[in-house]
Amino acid sequence: MATGPIRLISHSICFYALLLIPIARSAENPRPIPVGIDAYRSWDRWPAQRIGMRTYMRSTYDRRGGNEGADASHFLYQLSDSFNVTLDLEGPGLLLFSRYNHWHGSPWHYVVDGEDHVVQETTTQDPLNPAKDSIFLPPGPFPSPLNWTWATTKGADLVWTPISFQRSFQMAYSRTHYGTGYYIYDRFVPGTPTSEPLRSWDTSATPPQDVLDLISKSGTDIAPATGCKLISGSTDLAVHATRTITKLKGKGTVRGLEISIPKDQAANLENARLRITWDGRRDASIDTPVPLFFGTGTLYNRENREYLVKSFPVSVRFTNNRIYMNCYFPMPFFKSARIELIDGDQAVSGVKWSVRYAPLMDSAKELSYFHATYQDFPHPTPGEDLVLLDTRKAERGGDWSGQIVGTSFIFSHDANLRTLEGDPRFFFDDSLTPQIQGTGTEEWGGGGDYWGGLNMTLPFVGHPVGARSPQLAVDDKDKIESAYRFLLADLMPFGKNAVIRLEHGGMNESTEHYETVTYWYGLPFPSLVQTDTLQIGDAASEKMHGYSSPEASEPYTITSRYEWGVDTLNGKEIYPAEEDGGRTTKGSSEFRLQLDPNNVGVLLRRKLDYSFANQRAEVYVADESKSDWKLAGIWYLAGSNTCVYSNPKEELGATQHIVETSNRRFRDDEFLVSRKLTHGRKTVWVRVKFTPVDRPLFPGSPPSENAWSEIRYTAFCFVVPHKHT
Repeated sequence: MATGPIRLISHSICFYALLLIPIARSAENPRPIPVGIDAYRSWDRWPAQRIGMRTYMRSTYDRRGGNEGADASHFLYQLSDSFNVTLDLEGPGLLLFSRYNHWHGSPWHYVVDGEDHVVQETTTQDPLNPAKDSIFLPPGPFPSPLNWTWATTKGADLVWTPISFQRSFQMAYSRTHYGTGYYIYDRFVPGTPTSEPLRSWDTSATPPQDVLDLISKSGTDIAPATGCKLISGSTDLAVHATRTITKLKGKGTVRGLEISIPKDQAANLENARLRITWDGRRDASIDTPVPLFFGTGTLYNRENREYLVKSFPVSVRFTNNRIYMNCYFPMPFFKSARIELIDGDQAVSGVKWSVRYAPLMDSAKELSYFHATYQDFPHPTPGEDLVLLDTRKAERGGDWSGQIVGTSFIFSHDANLRTLEGDPRFFFDDSLTPQIQGTGTEEWGGGGDYWGGLNMTLPFVGHPVGARSPQLAVDDKDKIESAYRFLLADLMPFGKNAVIRLEHGGMNESTEHYETVTYWYGLPFPSLVQTDTLQIGDAASEKMHGYSSPEASEPYTITSRYEWGVDTLNGKEIYPAEEDGGRTTKGSSEFRLQLDPNNVGVLLRRKLDYSFANQRAEVYVADESKSDWKLAGIWYLAGSNTCVYSNPKEELGATQHIVETSNRRFRDDEFLVSRKLTHGRKTVWVRVKFTPVDRPLFPGSPPSENAWSEIRYTAFCFVVPHKHT
């Protein structure tokens, strides 16, 4: 127990808290998912399950697994020298985030439902003389603090303004020098209730002032001040001692957690850990070094800034005498919460803490526990990604459903910024293709060109600590380099498992000491269950599923790889090629799949041969009788394992047409089927009708080979998770 005084302050439930009481509903009428701008307004719904929502991240990464051009300028195709396509989607969706290195690529084309909107920033007009006060143009749709240019971020243009589309979306770069970028977007099972409909965005849409005001409060106390209970106290920490600072009983949500120490105790606290256990579970869901949990690798404040971390969910603030660390992630519990501090190898005196928590009215099946999973990598394995999180092993393993909401990580203990070439690669729900594929570590942390070696802290990205070089570091603490990335509107749901990986260095060659925290919400039950698999080319599987494709090729064997990193490093093979078999067709395929009749929609995953470009098909669904086929939508995968590379040395250099083909032909791709077509059915028939896209890689190039590739189809059903036990 705390050694200092504890006071308990109770407040009556205010009008704000009453707004959180849910209207009676069932699984048939789930609460709408907050999307786009509404996700910021509804940040208290961070823990809520996002059933029927999928998030993807695409980028300009080197398709061959290396770090060519620092993962810049790899285009799906070029329609002209001034229209170089990096993202091409068909069907409804929502673009949540785009990141570019400085102004490179600008003007950018945002083609929404066939309408081209040109987006740029002020340096575009004279890129050889960058505008130090650059802004986005047109300015109305892209204000701060929702959007930032390189002038603030120290190297990147960041766009968080949501761009919704109903039928299609394309992004293209007008210029290609150092055209690096990554983009996060959402897809939804048709019919999934969302807080607002997906309309066709245009430049007349401006983010509402209340959301801008909310994000501007980052670093301050954003949790509700009324309708909550507050417990506070103080303690000293003895060497290697564990202090339970509070135990909460009943059902509630932690809305604010503050720990503060005297400034002269900063170095002593660095090895202390924060541990939080929900509902008496056998394992703690949070067990991390204290500074890294609050977004920074060290409390050393080299520039004597007021804020080391001034982000939306966590902050680290310095006053004349104390350091205040705050967390505002909503953290629900249903029986109890135990919050502990575990000291390191130095005693810490004068620790103060407070916990604010509110009544919880939601059903246990709607929310997920908050986790902060710590990993220490003193000696990364050459050639292999760092595994920051594998939920299949979390808290004794099993299936989890929830969402990834951020990372905080140390990427060097020796002021080495070169390790920042490593790409994030995230895999959800047994996919062997990363649904999240980035271009580098500092890009993930919101910077560019290693932030120019400078420090910065913004609401959702930051590089709070670390000297420019070992030579400029004041001491060893000043050599600790860390960054953070938080996800709110652009959070990443999963229904079965999540594997969060990070490349260390451009080819997994870095020997730096990494320490990482992955923030995630998780419920220890699945919301996505696998119900059937059809292996194309396997006679028994095809017969069992009634597979028919009159124009399909004979089965053929493919020896290839997924996109997992470099094949070899220093002469050692890291990812050997594997064999699989499938067919191609230029007609239609039909097959039967088993479902869970209690589904609220279906995810259909296809393993394919990505050597065939721009695979597009109409998908139809019928019941067991096959009497009434309904169009489920368009299944489209742009590009192929051949891309066009254009990265001229000069800022305004002419567009290039360099064709590059990787040896990674295997890919998993996903298609979402409406609940109306699947709910209550144990079996459905699926018809896939190939609709070719005749488009050269660039004007004048030979036409690409077109066909629909089928290696394996897997059916996953979205379901409402069981209640906590």
